[in-house]
Amino acid sequence: MIFTVAIDGPAAAGKGTISRAVAARFGFAHLDTGALYRAVGVKGGDPVAAANGLTPEDLARDDLRTLEAGQAASRVAVIPEVRAALLDFQRRFARREGGAVLDGRDIGTVICPEAEVKLFVTASAEVRAHRRWLEVGGDAARVLAEVRERDDRDMNRADAPLKPAADAVLLDTSGLGPEEAIAQAIALVQAQLPG
Repeated sequence: MIFTVAIDGPAAAGKGTISRAVAARFGFAHLDTGALYRAVGVKGGDPVAAANGLTPEDLARDDLRTLEAGQAASRVAVIPEVRAALLDFQRRFARREGGAVLDGRDIGTVICPEAEVKLFVTASAEVRAHRRWLEVGGDAARVLAEVRERDDRDMNRADAPLKPAADAVLLDTSGLGPEEAIAQAIALVQAQLPG
């Protein structure tokens, strides 16, 4: 069975938590596409060469969830040659046999416009900054400023800006706990599964 679930949204909206849970529930493969860009960003050097030479070891680094890695990902993601280098990998993953869940910022609009399910997971900047602050610590005001800065960069980049696909279901997690958000996402996927 080929079945793709595209989950997009800004940083710390809950898309990673939701996508991992959806993949586990249905036995689908999962790809956090942000990890690809984070790995390219933290490798340093020429970002295009880093994207073309990405290895499984690069995706297993333990520093990919830092604020610095997130900022580096956002900076390299604006480079069209980096995006092109990672595009084919993501598309092959998405259409693999057995189903796949991909989360990122342009899955439903660019990577997999043919996805069977498209979700756009969002939350207010304040809620997302608080979640990120709980995850990484630091100065709360600085975290909020970085979330807003990243939103602006991701939503206004020329190549594949962050935006919901026209046919995506909007899931605002501002007032939801993880279990509620996951349950809503699972119900949406279940409704689209064949048979």
